[in-house]
Amino acid sequence: MTSRAWVTALLAFLLAGPACSKAVVSPDGRWIGPAARPPEIGEDPDASRNAAAAREAMRYLGTPYVRAGSNPAGFDCSGLVVYVFARVGVSIPHNAAQQYRYGTAVPRDDLVPGDLVFFDRLRHNGIYLGDGRFIHATKPGGVKLARLDNEWFSSRWVGARRL
Repeated sequence: MTSRAWVTALLAFLLAGPACSKAVVSPDGRWIGPAARPPEIGEDPDASRNAAAAREAMRYLGTPYVRAGSNPAGFDCSGLVVYVFARVGVSIPHNAAQQYRYGTAVPRDDLVPGDLVFFDRLRHNGIYLGDGRFIHATKPGGVKLARLDNEWFSSRWVGARRL
């Protein structure tokens, strides 16, 4: 089983549990869970755009890590964010600390798919997917999924922003 197939199977298993009460983006870009729909277009255009960014990010699972990378040949953490948000019409700088200056602050309990999550004194970031999961690019491993409640991430949490 390829690593991408393994990640997809693992994510599907984890998201299938009864504890999932929010809409979550699956690896193939579908919305799953009891609230299995993206925000309605009329509800909030930014939410719809950010949800599209979360779905777009999932297309790059398994892409290798490349320092200063910002395209599908290879990403670093902020390069993944730059690339994905550019695909939905948002231009931001290629630097996690600078990206933290954009948008509005979001409490951890109010995260929705497409919010940016920041860690390690603004040296690392990713894109929130829902149900405590986010996607990010890291060395080693490239673009992969992680959980906010992972010890490393929870102990280095800085904050979140909604573009």
